[in-house]
Amino acid sequence: MKKGVFLSVIMITLFFLIPVLLVMVPDQEDKMSESVEKATTGGSRQALTKQLDKETEERIVPVFRNETETVEETDLETYVAGVVASEMPVEFDIEALKAQALTARTYVAKQMSSSSDINLPQGALVTDTKMHQVYKSEEELKKEWGDDYEWKMDKVKEAVLATQGQVLTYEGEPITAAFFSTSNGYTENAEDYWENPEPYLQSVESPWDNESPRYENVKRMTVADVEQKLNITIGAGETGKILNRTDGNRVDEVKLGGKTFDGRHIREELELDSSDFQMTREGTEMVFTTKGWGHGVGMSQYGADGMAKEGKDYQEILQHYFKDVVISSL
Repeated sequence: MKKGVFLSVIMITLFFLIPVLLVMVPDQEDKMSESVEKATTGGSRQALTKQLDKETEERIVPVFRNETETVEETDLETYVAGVVASEMPVEFDIEALKAQALTARTYVAKQMSSSSDINLPQGALVTDTKMHQVYKSEEELKKEWGDDYEWKMDKVKEAVLATQGQVLTYEGEPITAAFFSTSNGYTENAEDYWENPEPYLQSVESPWDNESPRYENVKRMTVADVEQKLNITIGAGETGKILNRTDGNRVDEVKLGGKTFDGRHIREELELDSSDFQMTREGTEMVFTTKGWGHGVGMSQYGADGMAKEGKDYQEILQHYFKDVVISSL
C-alpha cells in the first residue's frame, strides 16, 4: 500500500473511532452518580464497604478511643458510618439516617477547620464519646448487633455513601451541626442554651417528636438530694418558681431555695432529660416532669424521622432544622 493511501486510511479510522471513545468514557461525576445509585438500590455490604474505602482512603480522622486510651486512625466515611450507627436508631427512615450522616460529617469537618481542642489527647481530632460524637467500630457493632449486623450496617452505609463528601456550610464555612434526640415540640435558639448565638441554630417547630418514647418523663428526687446538688436550702413546702421561658418553651430562669438558676444548670446538675420541666413537691420528694430529651439545639433526631416518614428527603430535613445553610462538597 502506498504511503499516502495508508495515512488516509488511518485518518478515516480515527475520524470514526474518537467519537466512539468519547461516548464510552463517562466523566467522573457520572461514575460517582452510577456508583451511588447502585449502592443505594440493594448493593451488597461488601460493595458498599469497598466503595467507601475507595472514595475516602486519604481522609483520616484520628479518634481517641476511650476504653483503650489510644488514638485510632479511621478513614472519614468509615468514621461517619460508626457515628451514625451509634447515635441514631438504624430502624429510622433512610432519609433520617442520611441527615444524620451529614451532621456527623459536618461535625468532624468543623473540628478539622477549627483551632485545636486543648482538652483532647495529643494527636486526636475527636473522642468516641458524647463529648464529641459517639463512635463505634464495625467490630464493636458486630458484637452489639449480633445477627442483625449485616442488614443494619448495609442500611447505615447506604445512607453514608448516598451523602458521601457532603457537609453543611453557612457563608462558606462548616457549621456547628448540633443534634439531639427529642424536642418538646420546638428546637432551641443556640444563645438560649449556649453562650453564643448562631444564625443557623434558631428555634423552629418540631411537632413530630411526640412519637419518641422519651417525649415525656418524670424524675423524682429527695429534697435533700436536690439541696446537695444545687448547694441550696429548700424551705418547708417550697416547690420553686419558673420565672420565664425561652422561645423554645424551655426554662430560662427558675427560683429555688432562695437562688435564681438558668434552666440549663438545673437540667445538668439534676440530670434531667430536658430543660423544659415543671416542678412539684410531694412530701420529702421533688418531682420534675420533663418534655423532650437533649439540649434542644439543632436537628431533632425523632423529628427528622417524623419528617422522613411524611415523605421529606434529607435535604428538606436539614434545611428545616438549620436555617439558611448550604449543602456543600467537602
